[in-house]
Amino acid sequence: MRTIETLTADTSGWDIVKQMAASAKNKVELLPVNHANAIEALHQTQVTTHSLMGAIVYFTGGVMVDNGWIRLLGSGCDKLPRTLMSWNKGKTFKEYGEQPGFLLIGDDAIGGFFAINSGALGKDVGMVYYLSPDNLEWESLERGYSDFLDFCFNGNLNGFYEGTRWQNWEQDVSQLNGSRVYNFYPPAWTKEGKDILRSSRKAVPVEEQYSLNMDFIKQLHNKQ
Repeated sequence: MRTIETLTADTSGWDIVKQMAASAKNKVELLPVNHANAIEALHQTQVTTHSLMGAIVYFTGGVMVDNGWIRLLGSGCDKLPRTLMSWNKGKTFKEYGEQPGFLLIGDDAIGGFFAINSGALGKDVGMVYYLSPDNLEWESLERGYSDFLDFCFNGNLNGFYEGTRWQNWEQDVSQLNGSRVYNFYPPAWTKEGKDILRSSRKAVPVEEQYSLNMDFIKQLHNKQ
C-alpha cells in the first residue's frame, strides 16, 4: 500500500479537473471535501492525484453532473454520502487491497451504474461500462475514465438518456440526495416497462437498487 505522501506527490490531475469543470457545457458541481475523509479514501483507492480519478477522490466529496442526474464518487459528503472504495466494498471486492474485476465509479438518478472494467466485463480493460436499467447488461462506452469525465461534462446527455427524462426532471433530481435513485415499476428492463415515462417511480436507497439489479441479473441468467 503506497503512502498518502506518495499518492499526493503530484496533484496535476486536480488542475485538469478544475479546468474541465470551469469550461463544462453541462452543469457540474464539485462537492466539498473533508480532508480527513479524503486521506482515508485516497489511501484505500491507491490511485495518485496525478490521475483525474485520484484528484476527484482526494479533492472532492464527489461530483454532481446535470443537476445531480449523474453522480461520480469521490471521498463522500452530505450530498453524496459514499466514498469510491467504501461503495465498492462488499460489491466488487471483499477486503481493501483486493483487485476487483470491475470498479463502480458512479451512477445516475434512474438507477444506472458506471464501472471501470478490470477484466470481468470484457477484454477492454480500463474502459468505462454502463449498466443500463432498460436491459441490465454491462455495455462498454469505449471510453477510459478521463474521456468518460469529458463526456459527462461536455457530452450530449439528453441524447444519451433519450426517452428517460420526464417533464420537470431537473427539479425532481436536484432535490434527490446522492444516496438515493429512482426505482421504476414496471422495471425498465421488462416488456411492460419499456416506456419508462409511463412507469411509476419512487426514490429508494441506491444500495437497495443495486442489490435489486444484481438479483434480477442472476434470475435472468438462470433462465437462459
